Amino acid sequence: MDTDILIVGGGLAGLRLADLLQAAGRSFRLVEARERFGGRVLGAPSGGARFDLGPSWFWPGQPRIAALIDRFGLRRFDQFASGALAYEDESGQVQHGRGFASMEGSWRLEGGLSALTDALAGAVPADSLHTGNAVAALARSGDGAEATLADGTVVRARHVVLALPPRVAAARIAFDPALPAPATAAMRAVPTWMAGQAKAVAVFERAFWREAGLSGDASSRRGPMVEIHDASPARGGPFALFGFIGVPPAARMDEAALRAAITAQLGRLFGEEGARPAHLLLKDWAFDPCTATDEDRRPLHAHPRYGLPPALDGVWGDTLLFGGTEVASRFGGYIEGAFEAAEDAATRLAATRERARP
Repeated sequence: MDTDILIVGGGLAGLRLADLLQAAGRSFRLVEARERFGGRVLGAPSGGARFDLGPSWFWPGQPRIAALIDRFGLRRFDQFASGALAYEDESGQVQHGRGFASMEGSWRLEGGLSALTDALAGAVPADSLHTGNAVAALARSGDGAEATLADGTVVRARHVVLALPPRVAAARIAFDPALPAPATAAMRAVPTWMAGQAKAVAVFERAFWREAGLSGDASSRRGPMVEIHDASPARGGPFALFGFIGVPPAARMDEAALRAAITAQLGRLFGEEGARPAHLLLKDWAFDPCTATDEDRRPLHAHPRYGLPPALDGVWGDTLLFGGTEVASRFGGYIEGAFEAAEDAATRLAATRERARP
């Protein structure tokens, strides 16, 4: 299988890069290890709706996602934040009162963010997209590279764009020749945004917390969830609350115990109905090998400083490029950063093409 450009990773960055290359008339293949597209964007179905188990929000001042939403005819809506907040102390005592809703002013997407990844995947010819087949090895060959996939397929390309977290690429792909030691060290030093996170979504038939004058926003010093928000669709039901699980990965491996602790906490915060969700959806990204490595199981306490490390600029000349959200200089880690990185990679590929013209 020969192509001009091989994109490794079918998340937001990889799909947007494929979209840009398609518009530019470039030959490409996109290979995704998972059986689905979206990467860290994951919409879980429940009761006729889809709930985000990965990122949920985007914000004003992010022009790339805004333009794509307009292009595909999707609709955004405001994060629900009306009503009193809940606070739980270390002993489990709960207080309700007015305060600052931490995500007020943020936006969500109708149908969940997977509506956007579905639209991007649908904008690209299906025969250029391949799922369920990881890149196991990359070898430099002549003026390009050869990628060996998990099933033994070999893809020859002039350029390879790694549209996935640098740590995952360092851990899962064998490079021949081995990348310079500073490059490998730089890849492993880049924290994968949200890779240490676990998220729970509790689905209910009624938004009983709203009926009680609560916003669904809560913070807790007891846990297991440390931060909770309303995750309901823009219109109609089912309704939902979601929370970020604050206990470390090693302490949340007993799923049955974790589920019991989550429902008990929802009961403390929101009353007896909170302890009886119709469905409880869980996703622990720290144990997803396509997202996290062992290094990512140490939770981040602040947003890292992202951007392309100098040691990764020009690795293998123009053959190997990095194009995931972690290398975006302005919006690194965010959804907007994935699109920023895709645009940067497309610009570099166009410049390389111009330089190669006789």
